[in-house]
Amino acid sequence: MDYAATGQEALSRIAGASDLDTLEALRVEFLGKQGSISGLLKTLGKMSPDERKAEGPKIHGLRESVTEALTSRKEALETAALDARLASETIDLSLPAPDQPRGSVHPVSQVMDELAEVFADMGFAVATGPEIEDDWHNFTALNMPESHPARAMHDTFYFPDHNDDGREMLLRTHTSPVQIRSMIAQGAPLRVIAPGRVYRSDSDATHTPMFHQIEGLVIDKGIHLGHLKWTLETFLKAFFERDDIVLRLRPSYFPFTEPSVEVDVGYAYEGGRRVVGGSGDAPGHAWMEVLGSGMVNRRVIEAGGLDPDEWQGFAFGTGVDRLAMLKYGMDDLRAFFDGDVRWLSHYGFSALDVPTLSGGVGTPA
Repeated sequence: MDYAATGQEALSRIAGASDLDTLEALRVEFLGKQGSISGLLKTLGKMSPDERKAEGPKIHGLRESVTEALTSRKEALETAALDARLASETIDLSLPAPDQPRGSVHPVSQVMDELAEVFADMGFAVATGPEIEDDWHNFTALNMPESHPARAMHDTFYFPDHNDDGREMLLRTHTSPVQIRSMIAQGAPLRVIAPGRVYRSDSDATHTPMFHQIEGLVIDKGIHLGHLKWTLETFLKAFFERDDIVLRLRPSYFPFTEPSVEVDVGYAYEGGRRVVGGSGDAPGHAWMEVLGSGMVNRRVIEAGGLDPDEWQGFAFGTGVDRLAMLKYGMDDLRAFFDGDVRWLSHYGFSALDVPTLSGGVGTPA
């Protein structure tokens, strides 16, 4: 059999294939189970060893050349089809822009800006720290012993490697490590807020593995619990833009503060949503926890490189996402991270609506 002539004919027909369907039909004709070249391969088993030695390389060479030709022609046809599609699918960039901007500011970003505006008016600076933290800054320096449940694997995302000091590395579980870093770097007096992302192993309608917190820290001489109450009251009145905010402070426990207090605000249901305002003891009202706070523990002040006999302070922390839910009537924390354009267009804010205390810190787009 003239394998060269057979191969030449096959290559000619492949080169002349005008579309992918025709090329596929040729592949089946030559290399399919019942294909002509596949049939030649089957004859090798019936040949004598000498015949197989002579004919085998020719048949295999024929098969390889046809396979390469099919692959090359397929790539060329696909490239030509893509070029034709790109040439036909054009966008007229000269079309007029929409009357209203399509994008919007995410509620978390908006509330972060609102909080920064409110606290800046009270003399607080914004401090930041790494999201990948070591266990000393995240736990030990904040007076959390080795046995503290917050260190457990089911709450904290640990990394397998340690840093150069041999400390365990993790995704920070709160923004409190920024307090330690700020005291060490800046000393006292100090007045900062620390907004940012934090991570915990939890997920439901009111918890997500990644969420946002803001913490505040004041270090000075002669600081007492009254300063904390005034600061929180002033902050909440400015943030919710209401003068009838009533706070209730309840004794609590946090390793990094002593004494510690939970802060509740009064609220009532209006139009199916919680509206902050009034006393929780008033008819139709109730109390809701919004903040954790307290006087900074002596051990934490010492870990920050300061003398607790000279310097005192208070700290507080709350979830930014939950503040946004409470202020703007959102009912599911998971929707914050779904990226649903409909949700964003409904709850988003205009990019030009920069929060100010004089013009209002929050007006939906």
